[in-house]
Amino acid sequence: MKEIRLHGRGGQGVVVGSEILASAFISEGKYASVLPMFGVERRGAPVTAFLRLDDKPIRERTGIYTPDCLVIFDPVLENQPSVFVGLRERSISVLNTTKALEEGLHRSLILVGAIDATKIALEEIGVPIPNTVIVGAFAATTGWLILDSILASLEDFFEDKLLEGNIRCVKRGFHEVKVLKFGEASSAIQDQV
Repeated sequence: MKEIRLHGRGGQGVVVGSEILASAFISEGKYASVLPMFGVERRGAPVTAFLRLDDKPIRERTGIYTPDCLVIFDPVLENQPSVFVGLRERSISVLNTTKALEEGLHRSLILVGAIDATKIALEEIGVPIPNTVIVGAFAATTGWLILDSILASLEDFFEDKLLEGNIRCVKRGFHEVKVLKFGEASSAIQDQV
């Protein structure tokens, strides 16, 4: 089983992003479950979503305490040590960031996908909701999903011009994410995906 923890703020599409990923995993024949956790349901409030995927039915319905992957929607959170608590060894992270990452954020990370998802969302859909850009970046960074599965799942969440804009967001996220690989000594080798 793979466990993914998604962190962001209300209004960034964290829950919808986790549901899009779950839908895409299911379309590829996997089992997936999503469990959102809200503080106060308002724009700007902390939001966490927990996503599990497996080849067999998932019975566990709890928060994720030792994730294989962290997805961070809010650039401010990459500086919060609490976000990285419990991270498994040799894990992956996908970040919405404007920074050029040159070193590891956490000693357990071996792969980081970095993208300015908010900027792309503003360019493509006119609002700072980075979820579909991050979903595309997630697929390219992890290799756990194919792009076509995500694009097909978007039809369950959007229609008309919003669907077209979010398709562009996913494609740009997939193609524009910068994937950084970190070795045991945390030296980075940058690859453009």
